[in-house]
Amino acid sequence: MTLENRIEAFVELGKQLRKLSPEDRQEWAQAAMSRNNWFTEENVSCALNGILQMLEEQYLREWLYPYHLKQVTPKKVGVVMAGNIPMVGFHDFLSVLLSGHFLLAKLSSGDELLMKRLANMLVGIEPAFANQFEFVDMLKEADAIIATGSDNTARYFEYYFAKRPHIIRKNRSSIGVLTGHEEKDDLQALGEDVFRYYGLGCRNVSKVFVPEGYTFDKFFEANAHRVSLLDHHKYQNNYDYNKSILLINRVPHFDNGFMLVQKSEALVSPISVLFYDTFSSLTDLRQRLKAIKDKTQVVASAHGWLEGSIPFGEAQRPMVWDYADGVDTLAFLQKL
Repeated sequence: MTLENRIEAFVELGKQLRKLSPEDRQEWAQAAMSRNNWFTEENVSCALNGILQMLEEQYLREWLYPYHLKQVTPKKVGVVMAGNIPMVGFHDFLSVLLSGHFLLAKLSSGDELLMKRLANMLVGIEPAFANQFEFVDMLKEADAIIATGSDNTARYFEYYFAKRPHIIRKNRSSIGVLTGHEEKDDLQALGEDVFRYYGLGCRNVSKVFVPEGYTFDKFFEANAHRVSLLDHHKYQNNYDYNKSILLINRVPHFDNGFMLVQKSEALVSPISVLFYDTFSSLTDLRQRLKAIKDKTQVVASAHGWLEGSIPFGEAQRPMVWDYADGVDTLAFLQKL
């Protein structure tokens, strides 16, 4: 296949996904949720919409334009895919196959079904892709590695794959910045960044920086409609457990009945908990953000007012050129 063949196939994949009826999306979600309770219909649909954006022909061609993928010598690229949110491994799937390499994909058991459906649809569009990827349990034959995991698994990956070219992604979290002057719409958009996928993604805002003396009343009011999160038994179990721990240990916190807000220096908060910390000035804020840059996926602020940040509500809508951990996957693949 030529690069143009590959691009056209993925563009067509986007067109076919766009034709899925509400009933089709519901069936996808129900099948996925039977294996992973976190993959609700709303979240699967949201993830599909994100993939549709990535597969817009204009964005694909704009993304690929700076790279020289016609001269790539095909290698076997092993990818360890995460499964925390629906189809989160799709960008690596897309990157490896568009670059012309052979993909060895080790799927997460939590997201196996949806990724295989996407792959089967792609082969139905362009049968030549059947010879370009394989789902495997072991990556011994891989010439290069892309792996996503926790800080603990990253140490294992770095040791095990040390002699092969690799991208190893570690724990990252996302940060929100509030000033106290946000409107209701801003705070609702931040709520999307916090609550989408139940907070399980690295692009979910798990901590906010607020001015000294800030109160969360307006944030709670703007997101009161999200009380339906408690309809998910696993979310409610996490909320009840974390609330009991805070109460038993007499940790000061805010509680709106379905979410807990706790002051903490930590970055990654448990499900149903949002961490916060205060800043005294813009200079103080910038210094704090600089100190945690290597642990941060994205920073969000109202309308993206803070330099280097994205607008509230956009954290879970990455463009195709928004690389995880800021590491250029295509540049890595191009050099193999």
